[in-house]
Amino acid sequence: MAGRRRRCGSCSWRRCGRTRATRSQRGASGHGIPFGIIFGGTDLNEDVNQGEKNQVMGKVLEEARFAVAFTESMKEMARLQWNTESKTDFIGRHLHRSWLSTFLPFHLKTSAGIPHAQGKIYVQSQGIATAPNTAFSWHTFLQRAEIKQSTDNLHVFLLICGLRPVKDPLYLVDAFAEWHQEEPNVYMVIIGPEVDPVFTREVKAKVKRSTGVRLIPEMPQDELHAVVKNSFALVNSSVSEGMSAAILEAMDLEVPVLARDIPGNAAVVKHEVTGLLFSDPQEFVQLAKRLVRDPALEKDIVANGRRYVREHHSWQVERDTYQRLVRTLEGSPEDLG
Repeated sequence: MAGRRRRCGSCSWRRCGRTRATRSQRGASGHGIPFGIIFGGTDLNEDVNQGEKNQVMGKVLEEARFAVAFTESMKEMARLQWNTESKTDFIGRHLHRSWLSTFLPFHLKTSAGIPHAQGKIYVQSQGIATAPNTAFSWHTFLQRAEIKQSTDNLHVFLLICGLRPVKDPLYLVDAFAEWHQEEPNVYMVIIGPEVDPVFTREVKAKVKRSTGVRLIPEMPQDELHAVVKNSFALVNSSVSEGMSAAILEAMDLEVPVLARDIPGNAAVVKHEVTGLLFSDPQEFVQLAKRLVRDPALEKDIVANGRRYVREHHSWQVERDTYQRLVRTLEGSPEDLG
């Protein structure tokens, strides 16, 4: 399931038809087809603040048979946001506890205490599986990015994101360009699809004026994994996140992570253990310099990050969870009761 997600941009509010509820109100509401949804960071951090989208998501959640959040905090945000009695809250009001205890794995946690989400929201972290393209040429990629620095002492900081304001890809550009002028062997490369056309033009114009910063269009996932593997570090500068797959994939590929200190990132990056967290561009540069000059720190972060992903973000566990949840769509709530 994780392998079919788009690499950049929101994967949120997926249902049976794999579309976001906020973009397909007719398809997600009133069709009589059982469905479940998956919360993404944009849904709970951004779209809930927009009246129409909030109403659409509330309606979809009301009719969904189950909802999945990546973290406990995301589940809690959803519970507090929508608190009206659900018509299809079958797990909480119809499903026998004996079935629930045997059919669902122990690591799934149901919400409680607020009627609208009673028994409906489950926590399942993203499962991670990486497969870098073995035929990928790092040298060719650097030529494409117009990076002519020798690879012997080159440090590429990679930022993967869809080009939209919430990902804030320009947050570090000025500070990084200034650092590049001091140390020409450091580069920031931004890779991602042009999600917001107006914002994309702003990003392109800014990058064009900034030394040491490059912008590359989105790439196939196996090639992107190869880029991550060859980079010095993975960077995340988002304003908000649900759970960044790019961060987790970098950990799995044994690449250190520097992430903006926001709740979604702090949920998976423990400072100086599985990665480094920064609060502003100046702190980012300080931590990046430290990482470059401290191989022992890099080694520890890489080892801890990989161990964390293997222990907490198994794609096999994610697969099993969704298989079990999807089976609940095969019959009516009353049949399962």
